[in-house]
Order: sequence, then C-alpha cells, then structure tokens
Amino acid sequence: MAGESANNTQIVIPQITRIFLAPVGSTAPADATAAMPEALRNVGLTTEDSLKFNSEPNFEQVRSAQSSYPTRTFQTTDAATVEVDLQQWSGTNFQAVYGGGEITEITPAGGPVGAKHYRFAPPKIGGRSEIMAVIEVIDGGKHYRYVFPRCMQMEGVSKDLAKTKEAVLPLRLAVQGGDELDAWYVMTDDPAFDLTA
Repeated sequence: MAGESANNTQIVIPQITRIFLAPVGSTAPADATAAMPEALRNVGLTTEDSLKFNSEPNFEQVRSAQSSYPTRTFQTTDAATVEVDLQQWSGTNFQAVYGGGEITEITPAGGPVGAKHYRFAPPKIGGRSEIMAVIEVIDGGKHYRYVFPRCMQMEGVSKDLAKTKEAVLPLRLAVQGGDELDAWYVMTDDPAFDLTA
C-alpha cells in the first residue's frame, strides 16, 4: 500500500464498551460478534472514561563511538495492562479487583431469622489467582474484541469513599504471557483491517 487516504470512517469512537472476566482456560469468543461464551461474566457498569489498555515494550540501545545515534536497538521485555473502574459492587467484582479472596456466609448475631451477611477476606501473599479478560468495543457497526487469556491484578486497591460520588472498584490487570499462546490479541469485523482491499 502506497499510503492511506483521508477516511473518517476509520476513526473509532468507543460508543459502547464492556468488560468480561472468566477463569483462565475458559473458551474465548470465536470472533468479533459471536455470542460470548457462558463462562465470560460481564462485570457490569463502569465509569465513562476509565477504560485503558496500555502496551509497554521495553528496549535497550547499543551505543558506539562512531555514531551519535544508537547503532542497534533491541527489545528486552514486553508488558501490557488493562485499567477500568467498576461501578457495581458484587462478590465476584471484589474478587476480581483483589486478585481472588474468599467469600463466606455468616449468620448475624441477634438478626432476623433467615438474615444473611457475607464476609470477604482478600487473598494472602502467594494466593492471588489469574483470570481471563475480554474487552468489547462497539462503534456503530464495527466491533472489536481484545482477548487476554491470562491476567493478574497486580496493584493495590485504593477506594475513594467520598459522599459526593459513587465509590468504584479499581480493576488493574497486568497481562501475563507464555510460549503456548498469544499474550493478547484483537478480533474485529472492521473492513479497514482487510489488507487485500
């Protein structure tokens, strides 16, 4: 291709975004629009502008006396993260943002008959679990699905419990890799990806 011509249909505005989580090893969606596999659970509502996907490769440069510029650059590591603020408080969302943990049912002392309370305990050191994640982005008739087979919550959780706005659960996932599968990939029905056109 000699070059791209100006084409405003190739501008993507994420009108609808959704986040799905599942245990590692669950079936991934087959394409950009197929029904989402049952194991992938929608986390529900998220804040408007919090969804971010960052790809962060790291490089080293070789310097030589004969050049003011690097004479060779090579990639040393790769990294990627997914960030989003969850508006819905639920047991499964708590487990997602804390990297696991245990929820147990407890009987309230002196409470009404049949009342239930729940106790959440975050995972101990070494007890964090990996999850699979899918980001769905829809812009009119164009669909994108970012698939992350293995992720792990690897940041602390800071919750702002202010009176004047909703309290969110900050999901911060670090993408994990492996030789047997792609660390992440995107599927789309966007015709702009057709390299033969």
